[in-house]
Amino acid sequence: MSLIRLTINRISYSQTHNGAYALLLNEKDGERKLPVVIGGFEAQSIAVALEKEIRPPRPLTHDLFKNFSDCFEIKIKQVIITKIVDGVFFSSLICVRDKIEEIIDSRTSDAIALAIRFNAPIFTYEDVLNKAGIILESQDSKKTKKDSKKQTPKIKKIEYSKFSANQLEKAIVIAVKNEDYELAAHLRDEIKRKK
Repeated sequence: MSLIRLTINRISYSQTHNGAYALLLNEKDGERKLPVVIGGFEAQSIAVALEKEIRPPRPLTHDLFKNFSDCFEIKIKQVIITKIVDGVFFSSLICVRDKIEEIIDSRTSDAIALAIRFNAPIFTYEDVLNKAGIILESQDSKKTKKDSKKQTPKIKKIEYSKFSANQLEKAIVIAVKNEDYELAAHLRDEIKRKK
């Protein structure tokens, strides 16, 4: 079976699974998206890896694995989301050391957190995308629905949009110090919106 390349789109709070997050992967040369439900720790680890400017004061578990692998010259060549069974994704890490490849089973969330750190591509198979892939509506059709349906307003605990960029940068430093990487990523996004 041929592999289909995926890229990371975004992480958002899961509306259907309490306390979980949804990682949205894009089909690189297509319109399909692959939503993967992940836990809070994994979401935090992926968010930290995606945001190169945020450096935790202590290494997270996936950072530790990367440091360990680097010491022993083990590289992750690619990650493959191999199958989905009862809504659970299964993945493999394709690792290389001394030109010898090994395949290691992994939870998909861990595999993706490591793929980011190793700059390894993420792939899946056509049957996985056929089973779990979705196509999101375009912005135009969303606007039409917005007019016909009343949408639930988004509630924010703090209106960060009212803060200055300088205040937001100070808040990021505090959030990282407190190891609240989800908040740090949210603050970073708000700074980018202001620029």
